[in-house]
Amino acid sequence: MFFQDPMALLRVVVMAVAAYVALILILRFSGKRSLAKLNAFDLVVTVALGSTLATILLSQQVTLSEGVLAFAMLAGLQWIVSRVSIASPWFRKLVRANPRLLVEHGRYRHGAMDEERITSDEVDEAIRNSGLGRIEQVAAVVLETDGSMSVIAEGGEGELTALRSVAR
Repeated sequence: MFFQDPMALLRVVVMAVAAYVALILILRFSGKRSLAKLNAFDLVVTVALGSTLATILLSQQVTLSEGVLAFAMLAGLQWIVSRVSIASPWFRKLVRANPRLLVEHGRYRHGAMDEERITSDEVDEAIRNSGLGRIEQVAAVVLETDGSMSVIAEGGEGELTALRSVAR
């Protein structure tokens, strides 16, 4: 049997359109931060939004207004956490990971790589993706808070000021 009740299918269509529109509007009003590259906290909120959307669509016990309120609460809490993390370094450290230096002036930092569970093959891939062919060409590879790796080529004079906030 493909379905039990045609009205249940119609409910899913109507709820999908309404919930989708509500979610897009809430994300639009919550700002670009909600749609940025994800750190661990943002990922949790994104998964929760998806789970809420699925519940709205498939559970007849959840009304559209309850689902929209849940969307708004999740977006609002994410907004509050991001604002508090801007104002409070202590809170920022609690909810956000720190970037970590994995390569420094052409040398792997194996201790940092082990602690972050990153292999030299993964670092090499990031270096290749940046257009470099030799580790000796690399001033730094940073594991960013969203899990991506940034590669900085050797060649500039002076201190690498973009690394001031990076854990060594």
